[in-house]
Amino acid sequence: MQDETSKHNEWLGLHDASKALGVHPTTLRRWADTGEIPVMLTPGGHRRFSRSDIEQFADDRTRLKVASGLEKMWAEQAMVQTRKEIVSHRDEHWLSVFDEADREHKRQLGRRLMGLMLQYISLNEGGDSLLAEAQAIGREHASNAIGLGLPLIEAMQAVLFFRDTLVEVAMHLPEMAHVRPEANMHLLRRINTLLNAVQLAMADTYDRTKR
Repeated sequence: MQDETSKHNEWLGLHDASKALGVHPTTLRRWADTGEIPVMLTPGGHRRFSRSDIEQFADDRTRLKVASGLEKMWAEQAMVQTRKEIVSHRDEHWLSVFDEADREHKRQLGRRLMGLMLQYISLNEGGDSLLAEAQAIGREHASNAIGLGLPLIEAMQAVLFFRDTLVEVAMHLPEMAHVRPEANMHLLRRINTLLNAVQLAMADTYDRTKR
């Protein structure tokens, strides 16, 4: 039986990847060409897709189906922009230091965090249980970084990168659509509150290792 690590490291051709997503190959080709999904080109010019990236992309699309209105508009733009930014920053030390197993772990944390974010921003108020889950993600990210010997500042760079992208997309929503200022302000507050929980939990985890 194929183990989980080799499964996530598997590369799929255009037709197999599009079949896994349930879309036409032309659609997947367009997503790859516009940077919406990571792709690798072989020396012969053939597109190859990581199975883990295909699975994450499918999960993202599933989460978007349950979102609506402003939340869906923001999430669609945020997911596309995050994927593009990761590709452009892949040589940064805070990202290149992780091996494939660690990167897969980060991808899983990212999926969980984005799922929490969608739930949290859809609420007008409250969501303490979601904040508690966000804190758990922050502690898990910090523990993994500590195990790799990363200082807090480098561990925080990954979260700040994620935060900057999400906030920037939210700030530009009024330019892309007719979004009421108060609705956009609510969105920004909810994004910041959830990510504050993640970052404070990370800092606390690092502090505890020094005691």
